[in-house]
Amino acid sequence: MKANYKFSNICGTVYRQGNVLFTPDGNSLLSPVGNRVSVFDLVNNKSRTLPVENRKNIAAIALSPDANVLVTVDEDGRSLLVNFHRGVVLHHFNFQKPVKDIQFSPDGKQAYSYIAVTHDAHVQVWRTPNHLVREFAPFVLHRTYTGHHDEVLSIRWSPDSKCFITTSRDMTARLFTLDPLEGFRPKTFAGHRDAVLGAYFSQNGRSIYTVSRDGAVFTWKAKVTEADMDSDDDQTPIPIASSSKNAADTIAATRWGVHDRHYFNLPNTKVVSTTFHPPSNLLVVGFSTGVFGLWELPAFTNIHTLSISQEKISSVAISPSGEWLAFGARKLGQLLVWEWQSESYILKQQGHYFDMNTLAYAPDGQTIATGGDDGKLKVWSVHTGFCFVTFSEHSAPIMDVAFAKHGSVLFSASLDGTVRAYDLVRYRNFRTFTSPSPAQFSALAVDPSGEVVAAGSTDSFEVFLWSVQTGKLLDILAGHEAPVSSLAFSPTGANQLASGSWDRTVRIWNVFGRSRAVEPLTLSSDVLSLAFRPDGNELAASTLNGQITFFDVRESKQTNVIDGRKDVSGGRKADDRVAAANSASGKAYTSLAYTADGSCVLAGGNSKYVVLYDVREGEGVLVKKFQISENLSLDGTEEFLDSRKVNSAGINTDLIDDRGDASDLEDRMDTSLPGATRGAGDMSVRRYRQEARTKCVRFSPTGRAWAGASTEGLLIYSLDDTLAFDPFDLTIDLTPQAVLDVLADSEYLKALVLAFRLNEKPLIRCVYERIPRGDVRLAVRQLPVVYVPALLRFVAEHLEKSPHLEFDLIWVQAVLMAHGRFLRDRSGEHAPVLRSVQKALGDVSGSTSSLCDENTSTLLYLIDQSKVKHGVDCETMQN
Repeated sequence: MKANYKFSNICGTVYRQGNVLFTPDGNSLLSPVGNRVSVFDLVNNKSRTLPVENRKNIAAIALSPDANVLVTVDEDGRSLLVNFHRGVVLHHFNFQKPVKDIQFSPDGKQAYSYIAVTHDAHVQVWRTPNHLVREFAPFVLHRTYTGHHDEVLSIRWSPDSKCFITTSRDMTARLFTLDPLEGFRPKTFAGHRDAVLGAYFSQNGRSIYTVSRDGAVFTWKAKVTEADMDSDDDQTPIPIASSSKNAADTIAATRWGVHDRHYFNLPNTKVVSTTFHPPSNLLVVGFSTGVFGLWELPAFTNIHTLSISQEKISSVAISPSGEWLAFGARKLGQLLVWEWQSESYILKQQGHYFDMNTLAYAPDGQTIATGGDDGKLKVWSVHTGFCFVTFSEHSAPIMDVAFAKHGSVLFSASLDGTVRAYDLVRYRNFRTFTSPSPAQFSALAVDPSGEVVAAGSTDSFEVFLWSVQTGKLLDILAGHEAPVSSLAFSPTGANQLASGSWDRTVRIWNVFGRSRAVEPLTLSSDVLSLAFRPDGNELAASTLNGQITFFDVRESKQTNVIDGRKDVSGGRKADDRVAAANSASGKAYTSLAYTADGSCVLAGGNSKYVVLYDVREGEGVLVKKFQISENLSLDGTEEFLDSRKVNSAGINTDLIDDRGDASDLEDRMDTSLPGATRGAGDMSVRRYRQEARTKCVRFSPTGRAWAGASTEGLLIYSLDDTLAFDPFDLTIDLTPQAVLDVLADSEYLKALVLAFRLNEKPLIRCVYERIPRGDVRLAVRQLPVVYVPALLRFVAEHLEKSPHLEFDLIWVQAVLMAHGRFLRDRSGEHAPVLRSVQKALGDVSGSTSSLCDENTSTLLYLIDQSKVKHGVDCETMQN
């Protein structure tokens, strides 16, 4: 059993807070997800999450103009300098204060690039070398700019990076130059009656636009002097700067004045976010009511207005081409990309509004279903990371979900008293199961045949069984004396149903037998979850005291116990009086999952850890602990008390409710009733902090990945294949040029292996396409088996896009002929690769057959037309 699972992706959350931004090519969108950053490929319809974590939730991100370096800043001002393409942290830095905005200078031709950062009422500009300079001294302070009297909110650079303009809560904007200019004093743009959220340069630098929170847009241009008024053309302002000076000097030397004032005139609405696209003069504004608008400046022509959310739009961004608009809504966790010209969504994603309670893998391992406190049932694609269908029929939290064996039917159990069955072919709820008297369902299980569904109740303590075909209630299993917490059918089809309850017993029912006599298996504490071993001979049960107990199903006797409280403990809450090492109270496993071979058990619960145990031959050896998050914004992730957060009264400042200190009135106001808010705790409590925990863990049927429904979202961990040893790892001169040199010497096998070691797709494609077809079979036969899955995956992707059909088919045939036995023996491990090859071959077969049918029809038509024409010619000759 492999245990080198590494974090792969976050699916259940698409946006938390902070700013969203497009990559310079406009093909991808970056979105902060808690203390991580997710990248959404809008062209290929895929998403990935960078494997780096900030200390706390991210407040601002910035990407360099060449898309090589990403800077992420958390709520406390601690930042990471990340290699964007590799996902590797290059440097840690602390700005000492919370950061509202951070911007790279747009001119990347200089030897140094600059980063402008808000620093409370000041602005700091830091210098970092670009990729052309062979040195690395990150974050060298260039200058600190002062002048604002309140918190700075935004920064925008001029196109040539010689000056920048800032906005503040003091209702002004200020213009600064990067380097000192003789006789220059920072310009102040005053006149707004509320905080200025954004200030922007026009494309030619002759105009500046400022947008305030109360919905006012001011256009600033050069003041017209008396001499200009006496000239013939009194409509065009003339900059004071001489023609010999560059654009930055022109902007700095201009005497700016208000040229136009415009207002959105939306009652009871505030501007929350804004951005500007200079090439097309488009201003995008997000409002507190969930409405966004698109205006063309300087004429202030409203092009588009649309309501896209029920909550305020926290962040807006516009693609470099000006075609796509991206929006993030913090409260709903919504991320949208809108193409305003065609008025259509490019991307529309939303995570669960409240906590995610449960998940289930489809039998093919390609999709995951999740249920949450918001009553939504969402189905996610593992391959793309996107949710492709949402069911909203439930009116209360969903507690458990399960797929039928064939994968086209999905079941969900909810506290609203219903169990629902969904058709994943037609995307509809085709069956609803209810009990004779209202009951809340907290557990669900589906018979391996898919004919019977069972649900456990929290109030009547009974287990209900229904027929999926007819929807009729088949049986009610009574005997438990407390809420039923977990159900599991035997996977071997032995008609055995195990139920665990808070009455400290596990019962194994013979569902279709005549006798209802069941001898309960007694445990020392409340049962929280159950799991059958894949062969059906062993049952694992986790209890409230942190133990995992194993039973032999055939003999109904206990075989092993794992005391996991010390393993799952770790992380102290803000109000804990004991250290993390001693804080084991309440720590227990709430979810269990066996691996496909039954050798290991994965357990997750009320902790920041998910634990993998080896349970072969009655052992209970801890194999690995996975920490689901290092986010200190969550409760239970810190190991030690931070004395810097304890005030003079001995109170942890994290426990002090500071909502009343918010600068904006609507953020200070709390209009909810005590006890009326679901999922985020009782609002009558002074302060609520989310706790790091995992409510459900499941293994993929392929065994190549596992997923956890956690506070951070749907975390996916997959096997890391980079740990395979290969002698080529030891060479220090492994470069793309070295690969091309080897290829030029016709050493095709060595070039192919070197290309896979570098793992650069363009380089692999170059080597792959330059290998002569006559040498393909020999190269594949001698290829080390560690590269066979990677080669097969690459050929499958190449087959979908390349016109070289015969060449790709030769490669597929050569790989399967040479390494077919190796792939067959590890079919479970390499199932996703084989499935992708099958899909590619199926697509090629389908497209080829349709093309042949079309050509056949065309040829038959031409033959018929020639016959008709020949007959007409013969008649003409006879006449």
